[in-house]
Amino acid sequence: MSRIGKAPINIPAGVTITVSKDNVVSVKGPKGELTQAVDSDITVSQEDGVLTVQRPSEQKRHKALHGLYRSLLNNMVVGVTEGYKIQQELVGVGYRATNQGNTLDLVLGYSHHYVFQLPEEIKVTTTSEKGQTPKIILESIDKQLIGQVAAKIRSLRAPEPYKGKGIKFVGEVLRRKAGKSASKK
Repeated sequence: MSRIGKAPINIPAGVTITVSKDNVVSVKGPKGELTQAVDSDITVSQEDGVLTVQRPSEQKRHKALHGLYRSLLNNMVVGVTEGYKIQQELVGVGYRATNQGNTLDLVLGYSHHYVFQLPEEIKVTTTSEKGQTPKIILESIDKQLIGQVAAKIRSLRAPEPYKGKGIKFVGEVLRRKAGKSASKK
């Protein structure tokens, strides 16, 4: 854990980072602004275009927080410069996804539609081309929020191991099971 915390964060051009007195770090970049409250024991310092995170002691709690906050701050820097993108695909006959602004409408083989209202921080697009599975594309600067929303969407119809039907991430490899075997004589 502490090895992650020791690594410095390089601040790209166009990104400004401010640390307030009550240890709230705000990162502003070309794509937007994010803030994160940091534990009072952890020290965040910025010098010469490099952000460093230090811990006061070798306690297990301080080591864990050291790595955690370094990762969170790095995710914020990457988010405001590049952003994050998650793609999901709907595998199954009759499965459809449409969106109206930030409202996602899903048809997942149930007797009803799922209407999912997404937060304003997330931009959603849906594609359904002939001969391919429908796709949901989520884009945001907040890695934590986009991951949580993607997991919630996936939980509406998780992929099952026999036919692979459900909502899965693009590129995800599912562990498939063999089904029933013929009876023995």
